[in-house]
Formats: sequence, structure tokens, C-alpha cells
Amino acid sequence: MAGRSGKQKTGRTVEGFRRYAIYVAPQPGTLADFTAQWLGWDPETGKAPVHPALPGLPAPVAQLTATPRKYGFHGTIKPPFRLAEDSDIFGLHADMTALAATLAPARFPALKLAQIGHFLALVPDGDAGTLPDLAATVVAGLDRHRAPLTEDDITRRRPDRLSDSQRDLLMRWGYPYVMDEFRFHMTLTGRLQPDQLQATADTLAPALTPLLPRPVRIDSLCLFGEGKDGRFHNLHRYALTG
Repeated sequence: MAGRSGKQKTGRTVEGFRRYAIYVAPQPGTLADFTAQWLGWDPETGKAPVHPALPGLPAPVAQLTATPRKYGFHGTIKPPFRLAEDSDIFGLHADMTALAATLAPARFPALKLAQIGHFLALVPDGDAGTLPDLAATVVAGLDRHRAPLTEDDITRRRPDRLSDSQRDLLMRWGYPYVMDEFRFHMTLTGRLQPDQLQATADTLAPALTPLLPRPVRIDSLCLFGEGKDGRFHNLHRYALTG
């Protein structure tokens, strides 16, 4: 999303990260600050800020956000993957740099707070514009760097609960919700009870909605790495200049 430029931290990618992912993440600013506080993890600084005090929540913020905390606030473009045996971080960085130079920023009117199943997230308010095509290009363009799924990886995805199309995508691209199944979202909670969903949305919306950009312009993508601490860190931001 548009904003002032974040620090480039490619040097942190050399070692010590178990998986990598390509995410949309807000530029440093008020939205990034609030969502880092909400989740209790700032992937830009590698620190755990204090949760905001929002009276009216049905449970402590730390409990509501425990599941998505390790990832930081983001929208998934290429889901987390281990590097292939014939790949390394330098090749991944080089290919993402080259790819970003061919990709134009994606634009759509707005984001809104919405319920997806049993959790809350920000989603496009209406059409997502060119973002699905951008995501598909990145998924395919970097796939040579992705190690094949293990049997445990496949089992964790519970393929018996996936559609035929989703199972095919899982086996081809390592994740069932890419390409035609891609639905952009930026997760804000873990799984909530039915009575918690509305109460959390009602309390969160007044604090979050004024911070959302209108229109939304996604002009960069970020390389995130999963550290030894189990949390994801923003390693590098790539401007989309195509």
C-alpha cells in the first residue's frame, strides 16, 4: 500500500529463516502501527508492541489474535514455502526483484472489515481489480524456488475437505487457495465463537476503519521470512514498477 518507503533488509535473508513468503504489507504509518499493536507483532521491527486498549471486546486482544500473530499483518500473495534444494535466497531475491519490475501496482476502491468463516479480516470492498492476476503471476513466477510438499504438508491441508480444484492447486502450486481460488484478505483474528465475531467487529471497526486507504493502491510486495522464533519478519520490500 502506498506510503513512505520501508527499510530494505535484504541482509537478514542470508540465513536463519525456515520458510519464505510474498505478502502485501502496509508501508510504515498509522495502519501498520495499529495492526502491529492489534496482533501483538511488528514484522517490520521484529518487536511485540503492547496491544491497544479497546473496551467492549469479548476477550483479551492477545487471545483473539493468537493464531495470526506469528505472521504479522499481511495479505498473502505467495504462501509460505521452504526453498527448493537447487534454490537459495539470493536467487529468490533476484527473481523477485526482476519480477517486481514487470508488475504494475494494483488498485481497487476500498477495504472493509468482514467475516470469513469464523475469523475477521480486511477484504476488498467490491472488485479486487488486477490483484488476482498479479498474485497468479507471482505464484507461478517464483515457483521454481519452492520445495515440493511433503506427505505431512499435504495431510495438514486436509485434502479430503478440499474441492477437486483445490486439491489440484495444492498438488501443483503447494497451496489450495491460489489462482482461481485466490481471495485476497488480511487476517485480523483467529477462529472466534459466533457470539465473539460480532462483538469484536463492532469494537474493532471504529478504530480501524478510519485508517484504511481509499482508494487502495498496492505498489509494493514484501519478502517475509519465518525466523527461528517461529514468527515472520519483513525482510525486503519490492516496488512494483512495471
